[in-house]
Amino acid sequence: MPNDPLFTIITVIYNNIAGLKRTAESVHAQTLKDYEWIVIDGGSSDGSAEWLKSSKANWISEPDRGIYDAMNKGIGKSSNQYLLFLNAGDTLAEKDVLQSLSQEIKSQRTAPDFIYGDSLEMDRSGKRLNKPARSHKKILSGMFTHHQAMLYRREALGDLRYSLRYDIAADYDFTLRFLKKTKNILYWPHPICVFEAGGVSQQQALKGRAEQFEIRQNIGVNPNINAAIFITQTATWHFRKLFPFAYWAFKNVRGSSGNKSGG
Repeated sequence: MPNDPLFTIITVIYNNIAGLKRTAESVHAQTLKDYEWIVIDGGSSDGSAEWLKSSKANWISEPDRGIYDAMNKGIGKSSNQYLLFLNAGDTLAEKDVLQSLSQEIKSQRTAPDFIYGDSLEMDRSGKRLNKPARSHKKILSGMFTHHQAMLYRREALGDLRYSLRYDIAADYDFTLRFLKKTKNILYWPHPICVFEAGGVSQQQALKGRAEQFEIRQNIGVNPNINAAIFITQTATWHFRKLFPFAYWAFKNVRGSSGNKSGG
């Protein structure tokens, strides 16, 4: 039976003070107050640093080498048991997400090394769209849920960090390498985050797919299988853009059967 888990929420930001405030409101609204909130600002010029001075965050503001360099800085500043990366503009799905996750972890015989759940995605009209997670065992096909719906046990990370080689898919590489070293995995069948659409991973989706192709190639995935995954990912992305209603209907029908993945 693990001890009461303590959460570290890591938020990276650059010139998005409006998104930072939305994230802050969500974090501070949590019914469980036993957490630390770390904000890594890349040297914003929009007043973010000035606003952070009066916030409850543990923060720094300085130039960095991009989002994943900032995330690595966040890991270095963290001190609690589980790390959740919630970027500026993203929010937690409900006020009791951390409380419910805490109770779930305490119910486990041993503390999970990796926890993931479902997501909600906020479209440009402000509508919340349900995005159920796929099994983590399907990671070769791409990210199985949003990165903001994943929690990593700090001790299990060891010296693992995000690779600065990738601009878009370093979170995929990071999670793939982490899952190769741990088997104690918990799927929590509830939404963890509300993902703000329109970020860099969606703006440069094809570049992200190409980076994922390279990552799979580097770990020795069969070239024919790797090419088939890339083609399927690209076709799915175009289908989503052309037929969003059908895409989301399919996602929820597939998700309604439940994620039955085990550790």
